[in-house]
Amino acid sequence: MTNLFNYPLLNAIQSPDDLSNLDIEQLNVLATELRAYLLHTLDKTGGHLSSNLGAVELTIALHCIFNTPDDKIIWDVGHQAYPHKILTGRAKQLDTIRQKNGLSGFPKRSESPYDAFGVGHSSTSISAALGMAIAAEKMGLKQHSIAVIGDGAMTAGMAFEALNHAGDMNTDLLVILNDNDMSISPNVGGLSNYLAKVLSGKFYSSMKSGSKKVLSSMPSVWDLACRAEEHVKGMVIPGTLFEELGFNYIGPIDGHDLPTLLTTLKNIKELSEPQFLHIVTKKGKGFEAAEQHPTQYHATTPGFYSQTSIKTSQSLTYTQVFSQWIMDTAQHTTQLVAITPAMREGSGLVEFSQQFPDRYYDVGIAEQHCVTLAAGMACEGLKPVVAIYSSFLQRAYDQLIHDVAIQNLPVLFAIDRAGVVGSDGATHSGNFDLSFMRCIPNMTIMTPADENECYQMLDYGFSLNSPVAVRYPRGKGSGQAINKQDSIALKKGKGLLIFDNKKTDKINITFLNFGSLLSEILLASEILSTDYHVKVVNMRFVKPLDTSLAQDLAQSSDLLITVEDNSISGGAGSAVNECLISLNSICPVINLGLPDIFPEHATQQEIYHDYGLDCEGLLNTIQQHSLLSNCS
Repeated sequence: MTNLFNYPLLNAIQSPDDLSNLDIEQLNVLATELRAYLLHTLDKTGGHLSSNLGAVELTIALHCIFNTPDDKIIWDVGHQAYPHKILTGRAKQLDTIRQKNGLSGFPKRSESPYDAFGVGHSSTSISAALGMAIAAEKMGLKQHSIAVIGDGAMTAGMAFEALNHAGDMNTDLLVILNDNDMSISPNVGGLSNYLAKVLSGKFYSSMKSGSKKVLSSMPSVWDLACRAEEHVKGMVIPGTLFEELGFNYIGPIDGHDLPTLLTTLKNIKELSEPQFLHIVTKKGKGFEAAEQHPTQYHATTPGFYSQTSIKTSQSLTYTQVFSQWIMDTAQHTTQLVAITPAMREGSGLVEFSQQFPDRYYDVGIAEQHCVTLAAGMACEGLKPVVAIYSSFLQRAYDQLIHDVAIQNLPVLFAIDRAGVVGSDGATHSGNFDLSFMRCIPNMTIMTPADENECYQMLDYGFSLNSPVAVRYPRGKGSGQAINKQDSIALKKGKGLLIFDNKKTDKINITFLNFGSLLSEILLASEILSTDYHVKVVNMRFVKPLDTSLAQDLAQSSDLLITVEDNSISGGAGSAVNECLISLNSICPVINLGLPDIFPEHATQQEIYHDYGLDCEGLLNTIQQHSLLSNCS
């Protein structure tokens, strides 16, 4: 646990109740300490930085005014919830964040009663907060529900679905738009702050309510008054849309001005009906490098602040491989277009967006629209490439089936962060895509074992005239060079035998590899070669499966072991099982992958080790399996 003696005010905060003992000057000092603590701690651990630095004053103000955890604060995504964790009794554990057995990088209900809703994906906060507000009303509870959502998250249709519903409900709901990028930002200033205080005050609310009672009996006058009010507010406040949805719009106000935040939130707390507060903040506030380059400092590695970052190996990441492939292909294929749901940097499309701006489409956090947009483009002769994270593709499952697969459209899904993701934990884990895609007709699904194979599979998949998924993991490959001239012999639905020690007088163990764990399998195979006849087959395709090869291997092997970086349930191993059952094969099969769990946050290697997917785990499986004694 971290020593907090260098942060005296922060050290005195054991829970949000302690904030009531501080005056406004002390609260401003607390904000400074909190930022310094974030910088120095995350310099040791890494983690999300820019958004947290930008949310410090808002977090302090919310916990000052509202009675948490009885009042519910729902953070959208949760990238900005580190200050919330610090003020709710977890300050000394911040140096464990996103590490095995440490704090989650996102709000997590099992971690603290102050984490009202578990998040990791964007644009869920308003729906969840509305649900809590309705439940509180039904149960007769006096509590407030507050959704804190960023301007990026407001690009998602789900957020507007929730707003549309909430505006029609007379519930105690506050939506706070934390705007750090919208063009409305210049409106922040003294006038806007003053208007926010006025519009959230009792005088305005009572005047509005009283006027409604008096004027509503005179329809023509009431209609004129309504139009006049909307006209005046529309001239100085960009909230007409939210007013039309049924919210009382307040703002924009400076999200780093604690006195204004406190006054506004205190006034809002006394109001009924849905309220919408628009605040403007600066990502990376207080750290100049992050203020200038907020995306670069969105997620940091240790040593970013002290400038002691350790240089890692020069191997390409799979994301960089995709970036190389799409740049190369775009040079000679004008029909290629790239689409991503707000994942330009994460998916490796920065260079493409700069070199081919007229063929690049960032649709915002709108995965459903992203996939159907690609389908529409494919209908008219374009060749769309959808660059998307595995866990985000989950959000567009209906569109994948209904709009792409049923119509058998040539859309290439470049699925990043597939399999074990690591420190981001269960919300970002990509261990379900093989299972949920394998059952979809018309899909071709490939699992590259290394960087070169990833490049070649993207190339081959793009050449097909049907839906294709190439799924690859987070992080670096094994160091294989990419051969762009001579394509590997990829044939649809065909695997490849890559290791055979030919000890035919020994028990025959065959590994069927699906994906990037091949290097661990080969290490284990070298060790096992002393005592067993070992074969390793790189299956490459999950769909269509190489059924003839699977049948031959079942007939010639004493034990088949499938290995995949995916959930065992319904995954590639299940495809092998189904194949062998249909062929009446009696060869024993072991399926290795992730069990029926949501992986907790830890490093990728720690998770692989915990579930027996590294070399040591593979060897233990062989040593412990009782079938081997009956196979000789």
